[in-house]
Amino acid sequence: MSRIQATFAALKERHETALIPFITAGDPDLAVTEDVIQALVESGADLIELGIPFSDPMADGPTIQAASERALAAGVTLNGVLQLVTNVRKKTQVPLILMGYYNPIFCYGAERFARDAAVAGVDALLLVDLPPEEIGEISAAMAESGIDLITLLAPTTPPERMKRLAEVAQGYLYYVSMTGVTGVQKISPQEIQRAVEELKGMSAVPVAVGFGITTAEDARAVGAFADGVVVGSALVKIIEENGQSKELLPKVAKFIDELKHGLTAPVS
Repeated sequence: MSRIQATFAALKERHETALIPFITAGDPDLAVTEDVIQALVESGADLIELGIPFSDPMADGPTIQAASERALAAGVTLNGVLQLVTNVRKKTQVPLILMGYYNPIFCYGAERFARDAAVAGVDALLLVDLPPEEIGEISAAMAESGIDLITLLAPTTPPERMKRLAEVAQGYLYYVSMTGVTGVQKISPQEIQRAVEELKGMSAVPVAVGFGITTAEDARAVGAFADGVVVGSALVKIIEENGQSKELLPKVAKFIDELKHGLTAPVS
């Protein structure tokens, strides 16, 4: 059983929803990111998505775009991100999902990346700009290395396509709660609940919801019907505002603790 499977199985036994924070690796630098990851784990994060910095993050809103720019300005590379994962693995077995765009991996080499990512301790990869029809090369390499490829689905995904992709999903399904980029709209839980419940009926893997979840109230509302909630821009904003100050880790811990409590509190 993989780390992702084991984590969701344990959460299911406890009737809990997974909290999946997203941060950009290397924002503001890799050493701080390592400390932030530890704070996330200690404060209740169940899985962690690490963004691979990229110069053209077209699916991301201004907050995460700026985080990529800061990381790139700090000299962060894909090699550096993998070394970060290696370091983190010495301290925790929390599932780590690399999230980003295909270009850095294409330049690195798909097979080489898969091997190095597996050695580092990466559990899954989520590529926001690579359609399922084009994943042949990277899919084979990831499968050989035992790394899941996470599938993104959106409100605009046609029902037949959604069913087909859900049936072959790995790790967990990532349901995008709205159209557009990250961090610029508020969610409407009622509008996405039906789609998530339909997806859960189609897939053997859990369904997590991301985009627009910024508060404990949002997390609680979505956690009432999803297997996991992904929180990105709101957390990245805390990192942006506090940088390398002494306030950063306490504020990150407080935010994650509030989100986790939101997921375990009853829905009113």
